[in-house]
Order: sequence, then structure tokens, then C-alpha cells
Amino acid sequence: MKKTSAIAATVLAAVISATSAPAMAQDKQQFFPLLTFRTGPYAPSGTPWANGFVDYFKLVNLKGGINGVKVAWEECETGYATDRGVECYERLKGKNGGATVFQTMSTGITFALTERGAADRIPILTPAYGLSESADGEVFKWSFPIGGTHWASADTQVQYVAQRAGGLDKLKGKKITLLYHDSPFGKEAVPVVTARAKMHGFELTSIPVSHPGVDQKAAWLQIRQSRPDYVLLWGWGVMNSTALKEAQSTGYPRNRMVGVWPSGSDSDVKGVAGAEGYSAVLILPGSGFGSGIAKEVLENLHGKGNGSGPKEEVGEALYMRGLMNAMVSVEGVRRAQEKFGKGQVMTPAQARWGYENLKLDEKQLAALGIADVMRPMATTCKDHMGPSAARAYTWNGSKWDVSSDWLHADPGVLQPLLKTAADKYVGDKKLTRRTPDDCNS
Repeated sequence: MKKTSAIAATVLAAVISATSAPAMAQDKQQFFPLLTFRTGPYAPSGTPWANGFVDYFKLVNLKGGINGVKVAWEECETGYATDRGVECYERLKGKNGGATVFQTMSTGITFALTERGAADRIPILTPAYGLSESADGEVFKWSFPIGGTHWASADTQVQYVAQRAGGLDKLKGKKITLLYHDSPFGKEAVPVVTARAKMHGFELTSIPVSHPGVDQKAAWLQIRQSRPDYVLLWGWGVMNSTALKEAQSTGYPRNRMVGVWPSGSDSDVKGVAGAEGYSAVLILPGSGFGSGIAKEVLENLHGKGNGSGPKEEVGEALYMRGLMNAMVSVEGVRRAQEKFGKGQVMTPAQARWGYENLKLDEKQLAALGIADVMRPMATTCKDHMGPSAARAYTWNGSKWDVSSDWLHADPGVLQPLLKTAADKYVGDKKLTRRTPDDCNS
């Protein structure tokens, strides 16, 4: 299995490219395994995401670590394949003093690791992706879709379409096609969009696209025949650019296509003729070329030859997502230190408490240089997702323009789905919900 390793160990002089393998011993270091995918059909999406992760960890170490505890990390290449993700988990979970938390970067891998993480008492952190019902912290003690889930993405996506149509009431009688990646990721959209269709009276057609998404001829023939008012794109990697090209070849207007965050990166639209007018609703960070954190990366890493990838990607949506994901993993540990010992290495169980009691307000996000592209985050024992916010962006041919205010997932839509799915999980697995005493532990 191909692997890229990076264990950060000292200050700037020791920080080098993420594609090499620095490894200098530290008395105090917090280990964060990274399940990345820099190869395969999804590499154009996975590479900037991984680079954002690594660059954030480098910045943390430049500033002295997490209250003096340096960050260590090691990448393991999954190729976005579930079996390889499980192999990486098993190989990395006990290294370097033990894994603090795993971020799977894949919904399929999340499904495979949810029970393993719980059994091993290692948190699984999936900001804005993963298993949507894991937002119920009374059932999923070790899982954290902080800041959003795929269900939240689907809900805000429909809200944005409604804004474009003139209001939710204007969706009645409309025809909407859900074009989705036929994987655990894409299938997460179906229950929410189906629920919204019943609520608002629009006609929903769902069309799955097989991995990796390059063969969409039959799907677009169906779309051309039905002429839906809107197409909701739930693509990943090459599926997104292929969909935009097929839309152009069949004459479907790109300004009637609305994607989600995995379908709204620069790699999806750059070089695609006629992509102008296409929009995507991005949960958590969108592009942030002018954000404080991007400027910091350019000055302190790329300016000194230590950036993890091309400096042109710094600020792109998927790169910003990597920064944000790494930030959440670090700030959970920082929060845990407030309870268990500032400047100490946190165990996975202690870090879990930090992720469950996370509080990042606007002032803190501003200090981190990321407040302009995301909203405050907070979690509780009951709610492992917390508030969820998204914004729409529209491609103008050269860059993404913000095209909506902040959109917030509707609890009235999500909570019934969440309760049904979580209760079913409890029944199927013969579990009991956590007690108040357990929540305080």
C-alpha cells in the first residue's frame, strides 16, 4: 500500500514537505493519523484536502503545538477504497503512542470504522460527511459529524433551490432530479430529498451513477427526456466534471444544476467549458483565498518553501476543508486539555470529551483566521453535530462567487429522520442510550 508519511517534530527548521517523512522524537506529541487519497480517480479532490490537513498541522507546530504539545501525523493512502481504509486504521491506531482520533475522509470508510472506533475507544471525526445519524451522541458516543452531515447538506441544498424558485411553496409541481454517486456518500442524500419532496409537493427522480462516475450517458438521456426544473448533483471527483460536460452536450442549462460540497471545488469546474452558472451549496468552508488562515499559510509555509502542495490551491474549497478538519481535531484536544491538563498529551478518551464539549465562537474562529468562511461550532452529549451552516457559491468562469446568505439545516426535517435511524441502530445492535452520568464522564 502506497503511503505518504509526515510526523511533525520541531519548529520551522524541521518542517518540510508533506510528501516526505520527517520523524524526530518528541517527549510530548499528539498523534493524528490521516487516511488520505492522493491516488486514483478521486485524487483531484483528495489531494488538496490532504494538503490542507498537513499545512494546518505544520502551522500548529510553528506556534508551539497545542499548549506545548507538538502535533504528529502520518498519512496512509486509501485510494478512497473502504478495504484499504480499514487496513490503514488497523495499522495506525496503535502507532506513536496511539491514535488521538481518526478522520476517514470517506463515508464508506466511516461506515466500516464506526463500530471499530467505538470498540477501540477511539473517536471518529467526520465534519460534514460520514454517517448522518451519528449526530445522536446518546447513541454514537465515539462518532462526531461536527458542523454538519450529508443530511444537513441535502437539506440546505433544497433550501437554496427553493430560494432560486421563489420560496419553498414554489417547489410544488416542480420536477427535480437527484443525480447521485452510487455509494454510501451519494445515498445519504436520498432520505432528506425524499422527505422534502413529500413536504413541498415536487416530483423527485433519483438516478444513481456508478463509480467512478465517468459513464453518465444513460443518466443524461433520461434527464434530457424528462427536462427537470433542477438537477441536484451529488458527485465526487471525476463524476462532477463529467456531469457538467454531459449537461452541456445535452443542452441542459448549468444554472439549473446545484451541487453539494463534494461537487463544488475548483477541480470540478476549471477547464470545463460552459460550467458558468453552475452552483454548489457548501457546508462549512467554501473558498477562502482572502481568509486570514490562507494568508498565514502563504506567508509562513509557502513563503519559506514549506507548503504541502502548489500555493495556487491555498484558499480553494477542498484545501480549506482540510484546514478546517485539522482545526477541529486540534481544537477538540485543546478543549480536552482545559479539563484534563493543559500542556498534556490527551488520551483518545480524553480527546473524545473535548469533541463532545467543543465550543468555537466567532471570536475564536476569527483568531484562527477562518471566521469569514465558516460559522461557530458547538457540541453536546446529545448533539454531536451542533449548528450547521452552508452557503451557495456560483462559478463565473474563473472563480466562485458567494450566491446566498448562510443557510441552516432545518431541525424539523432532520430530527424525525435522525430519531428513526438512531432508534433502529439501537434496536439492531441491542444497545442502550447513554445515561446522564455517562454524559458527564
